[in-house]
Amino acid sequence: MPLSIDLAGKHALVTGSTKGIGYAIAKRLAEAGARVTLNGRDTAGVKQAIDRMQHEVPGAEIGGLAADLADAAEADRLISDLGGCDILVNNAGIFGDVDFFEADDDLWQKYWDVNVMSGMRLARALAPGMVKKGWGRILFLGSESSFNIPDSMIHYGVTKAADVALARGLAKRLAETGVTVNSLLPGPTLSDGMKAGLDTSDGRSEAEVARDFVKSARPSSIIGRAADVEEVANMALYACSPLSSATTGASLRVEGGIIDTP
Repeated sequence: MPLSIDLAGKHALVTGSTKGIGYAIAKRLAEAGARVTLNGRDTAGVKQAIDRMQHEVPGAEIGGLAADLADAAEADRLISDLGGCDILVNNAGIFGDVDFFEADDDLWQKYWDVNVMSGMRLARALAPGMVKKGWGRILFLGSESSFNIPDSMIHYGVTKAADVALARGLAKRLAETGVTVNSLLPGPTLSDGMKAGLDTSDGRSEAEVARDFVKSARPSSIIGRAADVEEVANMALYACSPLSSATTGASLRVEGGIIDTP
């Protein structure tokens, strides 16, 4: 019997989903029949993403809620407006190179609030509703940097390691409830954010520049290239589906083999 993923009747919230990996994940969920709520920090960006997805996935039920989830009050407002969900994908996050000795307390707090507290607050508020229904999926976006912490982004790697720990601990807390919790570990991915930083002025394509970056900066990569956002979204779709019922507390790698452990 061929495998299929049917999320009809399920409601998914994907944070940070107006573009990039978050948008790709939300699109995959919509294609599988889920009702999807997109999220971004500004109303215009959310509206644009809704229009785009409705065009790309005709007939899909797509909504959106604008909120800066690093702000507790805005997170509370989103939770109230949402009214619960079956699938929570905590994708909202920021990254950037800052030397350890140049990163002040404010920067550390900003990364902690965006990359960790946003997902923690949503999971704390929304997981009880999933438990009552006996079914739910929670996914935290970690990174290969959760384990291979870059010396140029220690602040980022620490927050992504925290996301992995949070997912593992929450999975144990929700044991035997029908709610699974996992983390997803992408590596270099040809997202909008990565593309914006690629220099193609020498005539190389974005994929070629990204490949050269991976080979120099992530030499342990087995695939030797950046992943596509769709490749990351495919793993997320599995983790959010009924097929993943025995997958919980796991760190699901989509980093091309960069992490040098089995």
